[in-house]
Amino acid sequence: MIAKLKGIVDDLSGRRLAVVGDSMVDRFLWGRVDRISPEAPVPVVRIERENAKLGGAANVAANIRALGADVVLFGICGDDEAAGNLRGLLGDHGIDDGGLVATPDRPTTIKTRVLAHNQQVVRTDREDDRPVDARVLEELADRLARNGDFDGFVLSDYGKGVLTDSALSAFIGEALRRDVPVVVDPKRGDYSQYRGVTSLTPNQKEAEQACATVIRSDTALQAAGRTLLERTDAAAVLITRGEHGMALYESGGAEHHLATEATTVYDVTGAGDTVIAVYTTALAAGADFATAARLANHAAGLAVRELGTAAVTADQLRAALGEAQG
Repeated sequence: MIAKLKGIVDDLSGRRLAVVGDSMVDRFLWGRVDRISPEAPVPVVRIERENAKLGGAANVAANIRALGADVVLFGICGDDEAAGNLRGLLGDHGIDDGGLVATPDRPTTIKTRVLAHNQQVVRTDREDDRPVDARVLEELADRLARNGDFDGFVLSDYGKGVLTDSALSAFIGEALRRDVPVVVDPKRGDYSQYRGVTSLTPNQKEAEQACATVIRSDTALQAAGRTLLERTDAAAVLITRGEHGMALYESGGAEHHLATEATTVYDVTGAGDTVIAVYTTALAAGADFATAARLANHAAGLAVRELGTAAVTADQLRAALGEAQG
């Protein structure tokens, strides 16, 4: 199996994928705490450095690019300083930003995390999560249709307004027209809006919310997986379960339970982005669902070793597979 997974990693290079969804900038302010504020019972963080990373759908694109595949990001940004930061970060990663539509009436989504002694003290979000205007969505769909061939689509739904019901219908329809896999990372409770996708990658909490249930047994987990398959008419559902690994359910009846590959967990931020990036790119390269899920599981084990969002490279995956083989 390891040899098969290594072969898939080699096949990822040269694939071309479209990522559609809610892009953002993750900003990190690093410092230390020496005292409590005299103005309120809160710590005073003395900022020593800062950096920014791609977040949301942009982080999915970064993960796909790190695998050696080409990727075009489709979404919105504001007409502000954060938009310049977003485009600059995309350029640093070699990601095509030709699918980004600037919207002067909305800010670029930016999440700012303040950390002291490697622990998060507070997070601030600057965003507008209202549904995006229909004219903007039409422009996005038009750019996607005119952007050439793709081997797969990722729909990265962070609930920030891009993937409205009409937008989902249009983008899923475009993927079906091209006969390529389309995978969604869902956030909304009504999964019927995702009907027609090839696969979904909810985490366990999202699956519980969608099915209005609590998953405390394999039976409940299986029932949730089968419910989501029926509700979306998908070919497979991959439920990520943190330290419990992953569970894959296929429409033909097959199911696979994968133990976590994580040996060290430092930060789970962005791990879901890594999973859908590797899973979808593997499907685009011709892998079956089980093989794609196993490869994504290895990648997730690498992603959680890093603080903040992390893009797992093809070389890192090869090395991890070599360690697993040894």
